Amino acid sequence: MQKVDVGKKILSANERYALKNRQFLAEREKVCLNMISSPGSGKTTILSRTISDLKDKIKIGVIEGDIQTDLDAERIKATGAPAIQINTAGACHLSAAQIDTALRNLPVDDLDLIFIENVGNLVCPSAFELGETAKIVVLSVPEGDDKPAKYPAIFAKSKVLLINKIDLLGAGSHVDFDVERARADARRLNKSIEVFPISAKTGKGMHSWYNWLLESAEDILS
Repeated sequence: MQKVDVGKKILSANERYALKNRQFLAEREKVCLNMISSPGSGKTTILSRTISDLKDKIKIGVIEGDIQTDLDAERIKATGAPAIQINTAGACHLSAAQIDTALRNLPVDDLDLIFIENVGNLVCPSAFELGETAKIVVLSVPEGDDKPAKYPAIFAKSKVLLINKIDLLGAGSHVDFDVERARADARRLNKSIEVFPISAKTGKGMHSWYNWLLESAEDILS
């Protein structure tokens, strides 16, 4: 009887689609960033503000991944950006095959940058390549500063760490979060990771993130 490693078979199929997506994006000289975080970290708020603030500088489209509903895609569309919703019906991550279909339904030729907002989960999405240019990990202050140590894979693979909701810190705060500890733990895993403490709600720190985004897009598109 032949044994089949189902896990390897699934990953192998995903990798074929990821390569296809990577080639699709490279041929069109498009930047694609896969944004990963726990639920409630503020990914959609970050994206909505980013799109609104940079609308005169860069054209952005979004692929939204959720277990159910199209609430996040509607929030993105409200900014004027095109968005494609993928509902995974229980799966804890997006697959490269789903991204392949979504890319062909986005007006990719009219865009400079594509964001993938992955399903809220710090573990599963880190194991599945989607053909993206880079991964962006979001950590919010209420989650605690120990997440890079507890969930190292995604921090080790990401180009950028956005530490969101820093408006909750400061005098009288009920949140215990050490930004420098999170930064140090992330850089022990990944020496080149860029770390931007931000508040998508107030706008604090967002310009550093925007500068990185615009410079990275320019580097790839030039």
